[in-house]
Amino acid sequence: MNVNPELIASVVAQILAEGSAKGAGEPKPVPVGISNRHIHLSRKDLDTLFGEGYELTPLKDLSQPGQYACKELVTIVGPSLKPITNVRVLGPIRKETQVEISRTDSFVLKVKPPVRESGSLEGSAPIMVVGPKGVINLDKGCIIANRHIHMSLEDGAAYGLNDGDYVDVEVQGERRTKFYDVQVRVNKAFCLEMHVDTDDANAAGLKNGDIVTVVKR
Repeated sequence: MNVNPELIASVVAQILAEGSAKGAGEPKPVPVGISNRHIHLSRKDLDTLFGEGYELTPLKDLSQPGQYACKELVTIVGPSLKPITNVRVLGPIRKETQVEISRTDSFVLKVKPPVRESGSLEGSAPIMVVGPKGVINLDKGCIIANRHIHMSLEDGAAYGLNDGDYVDVEVQGERRTKFYDVQVRVNKAFCLEMHVDTDDANAAGLKNGDIVTVVKR
């Protein structure tokens, strides 16, 4: 019997996909987490701002495992020379320092940060950071974080989504709206949550814990 190998491969792929979908479970509701301006510090920059060998002081755990807000605060300064004070440091320390602000903040500072995925810092905006023990002048590192949804492996399977996919997200309520081009980030260490900054949250009338609807493309 002559059987087309491509047809066999297609049928097998369909069977595997259907089996995976059946075993994935029902998708969970997606809660919202609102990110205010904050900074992630490298070891070198932490030493400069707070003193050699300084260790961050955890204040409270964040929704994503291993991430936490710290007691430490810094001031950020742009070309306007109008400082924004009390910018929260988030831990743990990272390989590179990253400052995340809103578009509204950028107008105050007179900086032009790109909308980026966390960690994508090449070509991002320069900014000055002032701490109690020193000052750093970053030639890059200031961004506006893109809208994104954290998913565990199980959540990704339930939604039929992979790391790096993009979806649209509908928001109900008094200021009903729709967010486009929301990045999906899937990792075994993640907990299900959509992250938006304060500008997006205010525009849509969102608060922490509100539920939004994922619309696959």
